[in-house]
Amino acid sequence: MPTVIRAETIGSMLRPEHLKTARAEHAAGKLSTHEFKRLEDGAVDDAIAIQERAGLDVITDGEMRRSSFIGPLTDVVAGVGLVAGETASWRDETGDKPHEQPAIVARLTPRRSLATEEFAYARSRASKTVKVTMPSPLMLALTWSPRYSAAVYSDPFECFADAARIITAEARTLVELGCQYIQIDAPELATLVDPGQREYYEAAGVAPARLLSEGVDLLNEMAADVKAARLGLHLCRGNNAGQWLAEGGYDEISAQVFRRTGNYDVFLLEYDDPAREGGFEPLRDVPDDKVVVLGLVSTKRSELEDAAALITRIDDAARYFPREQLALSPQCGFASVIDGNPVPWDVQEAKFRLVADVAHQVW
Repeated sequence: MPTVIRAETIGSMLRPEHLKTARAEHAAGKLSTHEFKRLEDGAVDDAIAIQERAGLDVITDGEMRRSSFIGPLTDVVAGVGLVAGETASWRDETGDKPHEQPAIVARLTPRRSLATEEFAYARSRASKTVKVTMPSPLMLALTWSPRYSAAVYSDPFECFADAARIITAEARTLVELGCQYIQIDAPELATLVDPGQREYYEAAGVAPARLLSEGVDLLNEMAADVKAARLGLHLCRGNNAGQWLAEGGYDEISAQVFRRTGNYDVFLLEYDDPAREGGFEPLRDVPDDKVVVLGLVSTKRSELEDAAALITRIDDAARYFPREQLALSPQCGFASVIDGNPVPWDVQEAKFRLVADVAHQVW
């Protein structure tokens, strides 16, 4: 069983306004690449300082160099782009919120490595273990368009296999550079708990049953090809400026996902809202040699959780999975997309500190 890292983070952090402005200016040709990279470096330095000051046991670079968490498959890989008429239905407490959705429009072709740039810089600045997050290749199920993508790939799983090769090659390079912890973000799996999202995939020609069999096996094969690193699999129901894609407990997918991904060491699970994510009973399906990180602290809401209530929920989870193999984290990143969630800057650090304080108190 892997060593348990008690106070975890998931990945993305709020981007400072000056970095958002600089990204737009760089894209418009008004800011040189040299100057833009200097500003990115400074934002990463600040992100690392926030996490270390809060007392987390592992950190990321905050994903400051990405336009979204899926950046290693979109920002530096040709083949995915915005097209007319493609939308996805996100939601919040007030109802559905349609968003423009990119589509696969060409064969996936990597231009450069984003993750290795992230790690090489963060490693030189951090005093804690640096975790690098990478998107699941199955995330591209959300960008599969029968109108645009089928002309490029005859089967969506051919596209996913190409994406898997790109991510696996990145992960191997990270290990060669000394990276000890790689997390694969796979929200598409957890969205399958929602009947509406399953219908969305079916309508696009991506069978949910294949995602939970062939797709999960693809993720497990990727992990088998990456040696000498701790490997985590993060599941959530979507995270876009405080909105989500799906609702429902893990019961629908727990057996297929937890039991078929034996090459991963850690499952990082969104659990901040019982009404949206259900109870802890599905943890019974997690093999007994794994670590489960409970994402109990919300990055979608500004309110700071009560420490005693978090401890009670950890106690509840321990009824279904060994306490000594549990850890604590936020439920997702603070800025899976560049705009970020509706959480004030200072609350982000307060939530990190809460995770660290509660985790170190419980364990």
